[in-house]
Amino acid sequence: MIKKKQNLLIFLDKKSLKMLFFGFSAGLPILLVFSTLSVWLVKAGVSRSTVTLFSWAGFAYAFKYLWSPLVDNLKLPFSSKFGHRKSWLLLSQIMVVISLLLTASSDPSQTLVFTAIGITFVAFSSATQDILIDAFRIESAPQKYQGVLSSMYIAGYRIAMLTSGAGSLWLASYLGTETYRVEVWQIVYFTMSSLMLVGILTTIFSLEPNIKRIKSVDDKHHIKFFIVFIIAIIGFIFLYQNINNPFPKEQILIKFLFASLRILLCFIFAGIIVALFIFSGFISKKDTGNLYVKPITNFIEKYGKFAIAILLLIGLYRIADIVMGVVANIFYLEKGFDIKEIATYSKFFGVFATILGGFFGGFFALRFGTMKALFTGALIAAASNLLFAWLAIAPLSIKFLIAVITADNISSGFAGAAFVVYLSALTSVKFTATQYALFSSIMLFLPKLIAGYSGSWVDIMGYANFFTLTAVLGIPVLLMIIWISKVAPIKD
Repeated sequence: MIKKKQNLLIFLDKKSLKMLFFGFSAGLPILLVFSTLSVWLVKAGVSRSTVTLFSWAGFAYAFKYLWSPLVDNLKLPFSSKFGHRKSWLLLSQIMVVISLLLTASSDPSQTLVFTAIGITFVAFSSATQDILIDAFRIESAPQKYQGVLSSMYIAGYRIAMLTSGAGSLWLASYLGTETYRVEVWQIVYFTMSSLMLVGILTTIFSLEPNIKRIKSVDDKHHIKFFIVFIIAIIGFIFLYQNINNPFPKEQILIKFLFASLRILLCFIFAGIIVALFIFSGFISKKDTGNLYVKPITNFIEKYGKFAIAILLLIGLYRIADIVMGVVANIFYLEKGFDIKEIATYSKFFGVFATILGGFFGGFFALRFGTMKALFTGALIAAASNLLFAWLAIAPLSIKFLIAVITADNISSGFAGAAFVVYLSALTSVKFTATQYALFSSIMLFLPKLIAGYSGSWVDIMGYANFFTLTAVLGIPVLLMIIWISKVAPIKD
């Protein structure tokens, strides 16, 4: 009994409470990039297929491994006094605020490209903040407490999603959404940007993690890496924009495969740019290896022949709920629910259900082990998508909506907490930010790529079949967890 009480009191520790506020700072931008944005775009008259393509702004989260070594190693001018993690974290939070203000200054009905640029900057800044918060959490406590910190992080994350999801839609509804007025959504995004003050103050009043860092590359080389990184990104975007997809939206599979090939070619092109700078001597081949190769080889040496299987599991674990989640708001609107109902039941009560699920997931991992929690989370997350398939063909009913949203959010919160614990256990403290960013990048890449075409999939097969398909995507994940838990288990 005493041990159980002690376990529960861990949630009230200072480190746990700070992680609650950090979670709020991390969660605030996410729905402003996806869910709330999708409602704004629909109200602005943007087509469904274009709205779902905006989810590709989330590739910033999937690609953050590319700049995580810079964040992990490059010292900012004020880092000696403020702390390495804290200085980068503060910078990223200020970047989020500026990016949200930039987005708020746009009008997607007139300048859709400008809105896309603003949202991309929000996603980039938010992903950078995530790199720092993940490293901060992992470096602040040993592995056995990561379940608790993850639960508090997810609780804060979901409270922020409540604020930027339900709060933003409530505010928009109060200001008036019967007819489209861009100033309504601009006020919403200006208001949300001011709430980033929570994360900024938490960063200022937190202690720098007491971790000794081995500096393998000097700051001058880091700056060169940053310059090369920017040039490679410009090359990636330039090539992507100049390769048009010739297939009509009806040929969705071929269109998707072509898009995947286009992204692969853009990566190769960006890699060639980096290689040219290495061969020219502008950046060192040895330093490049220290920054990008060593974190990978460290992981491979640790898990040997099972490393690829673990990375594949990471890449597939959240595929069911991420692909489904992109069209959720569009589904609610087209089903017949109004913005107030979506804000109240999906974004308000749904967030509390997710927080509850997160606590269940963290506590389950603490008591029963990481792999059991991982399997349970994957099972209920995939199964909950079947409830959306049922809702798609069921009569319009608020009670049905509440039941489905509650079940889905509890399962999502549970799976999210379990997965964060698993990724934390895989991460080496020698390469905290870089390795965790790599894992979370792998986690998001394939789901985000598929999710970008979810609107087109719905156009062809309808919502019920689409939601059923996303549930089926979770089956291979369950089989992989069973196998990996036997051959490469995590020691809790």
